[in-house]
Amino acid sequence: MNLEVRQTKDGSTTLFVPELNEHYHSVHGALQESLHVFIKMGLEATLERQSTVRLLEVGFGTGLNALLTLQHTMATKATVEYDTLEKYPLTPEVVAQLQFDKFILNPELLDFFVPLHNTPWEQPVTITPQFTLRKLETDLEAFSPAPESYDLIYFDAFAPEKQPHLWTDAIFQKMHDCLKPGSTLVTYCAKGSFKRSLKAAGFTVEALPGPPGKREMTRGVKAN
Repeated sequence: MNLEVRQTKDGSTTLFVPELNEHYHSVHGALQESLHVFIKMGLEATLERQSTVRLLEVGFGTGLNALLTLQHTMATKATVEYDTLEKYPLTPEVVAQLQFDKFILNPELLDFFVPLHNTPWEQPVTITPQFTLRKLETDLEAFSPAPESYDLIYFDAFAPEKQPHLWTDAIFQKMHDCLKPGSTLVTYCAKGSFKRSLKAAGFTVEALPGPPGKREMTRGVKAN
C-alpha cells in the first residue's frame, strides 16, 4: 500500500491510503478519537469491573491505540495482555515519519513507540510488568481465537464501505464468541447495517456519544 502521513485537526498524525481514499483515523483528531472511543469507552469502562484485561485489537495500524493503552497501565494499577492483528505492518520508514513526538507529550511514553513496532511478530513480548504485546501478522478472516478468551475488543478496521468483508455477520459472530460473558466490543462505527450484525451475533448494542466530528460511536456488550 502507498501511504501518506497527514496531520489531523488536533495536531496528531494519521496515515492516508490513496488506493482506498481512506484515513487510518478521524481527520478531526486521531489522538482524540483513540482516547475517546477505545480508552474512555472501552478500556476505562472495562477497568471499572476488573484490573486485568485481555484485549484484542483489530488493526494495529500506527500503534496509537496500543501506545495509549500502555500509557493507561503506567498511570494505574491495570494489567493488560494486548493481542493485535495487522495484515499490512508499517515499514520503519513510515513509522519514522509519524512524528508522534509532536503530540504525545509524555517523554517516557515516547520511549516505547518505536519498540512497539519493532517487537517480533507472533509471540508475546513483555513491554512493562503491566503490559504484554502480541502482534499477529494476519487478517481477521483467518484469525481463529479461542472461545471466551478476551475481555475487550478494539474494532478499528477500515470503514465498512472500504473493507466490507470485515463487517459481516460471520465476523461479528466470531467477535462475540471470543469475548467472555459481560465483555465488550468498541468501535468508531455507527452504521445501521453494522449494528444489525452486532445484534444478530447476540450483542446488546449501545449508541454512545462519538469523538469530535462524529455524533455517535458504538459499544456492543455480550450478555453475562
